[in-house]
Amino acid sequence: MAAVTPFRIDVPDSDLEDLQARLRRTRWPEAECVDDWSQGIPLSYTRELAQYWADEYDWRTREAALNRFDQYTTEIDGLDIHFIHQRSSAPDAFPLVITHGWPGSVVEFHKVIEPLTERGFDVICPSLPGYGFSGKPTRTGWGVERIAQAWDTLMRRLGYDRYGAQGGDWGSAVTTQLGRLGGACAAIHLNMPMGAPPDGATEFTDEELAAIERIEYYRKWDNAYAKQQSTRPQTLGYALVDSPVGQLAWIVEKFWSWTDCDGHPENALHRDELLDNVMLYWLTASGASSARLYWESFNSFGGGEPVRVPTGVASFPREILRSPRSWCESRYHITHWTTMPRGGHFAAFEQPDLFVSDVADFFTAARNDG
Repeated sequence: MAAVTPFRIDVPDSDLEDLQARLRRTRWPEAECVDDWSQGIPLSYTRELAQYWADEYDWRTREAALNRFDQYTTEIDGLDIHFIHQRSSAPDAFPLVITHGWPGSVVEFHKVIEPLTERGFDVICPSLPGYGFSGKPTRTGWGVERIAQAWDTLMRRLGYDRYGAQGGDWGSAVTTQLGRLGGACAAIHLNMPMGAPPDGATEFTDEELAAIERIEYYRKWDNAYAKQQSTRPQTLGYALVDSPVGQLAWIVEKFWSWTDCDGHPENALHRDELLDNVMLYWLTASGASSARLYWESFNSFGGGEPVRVPTGVASFPREILRSPRSWCESRYHITHWTTMPRGGHFAAFEQPDLFVSDVADFFTAARNDG
């Protein structure tokens, strides 16, 4: 069996000095021609955030905060996988693997890990292949199905023969696949389930019409990133890996679009939290490697066999695509559905209390039923 090796984030000073130098040498474009974000992240805010990143943001403090969690690496199928493994003090703790997506990272979960352990869960948060401190695939094939198999291997390697899984974004796709595998995965919880209207449907409820409108908006205005990353991730990678402002803008614009932020991302998250997440892409030079998951698996959303294990859903109002329960029933064995009063795509990051309560309630019930 492959070793499980303790890991600690320890970024060299030279990497931080290089970041500051690059930020100060940024070659800026002219300002946008509109008074809003409709052409992208505005120049004035980007410059303000970059200046804060260079002169005020304290990575060492943020690094220490992330290192309060127990972290490890282990080789699975030839690739090093980084993960947080925070054990509960409860003698009968239930293991829960939580998976992030793009443009997120394990940073998304820093406010929910400890509360979940207090609620009786061992929490495992892996970094997706090509993301954060996990290894970068050098061959094709690391799509959603292979990642799910790797996560199942990881959980068994950690000694768990029965566990739950949770995820949003790519984490939703991976978690859905874990649910399809069944076996040791006893139940799943999603904050971005993927459903579709029934074939041939011509009449829709108000909720369904709102979902269709959101899909059309996404296709028209909000999915250029996905088209680029699913077709030419390598081309994009040169800019993201070379320019910290490029990487920042590419990510933060999505936090504006996908959080419940009333028009500004810092209404949902502190700028330090936004930069913590950006740092996990910048420090690991993962602009290209993270984008390749779209090339591998973009068509994995919404397809595949139905999930047979119990499925819980937390539906947040500012989710990218908010599928009604009626669209999800044929794809998941839904036993729990919560319509949330607030929050967006980065559920654990934006609304940790709502997230923890719903996840804990669902898996406590699912565990007892099992």
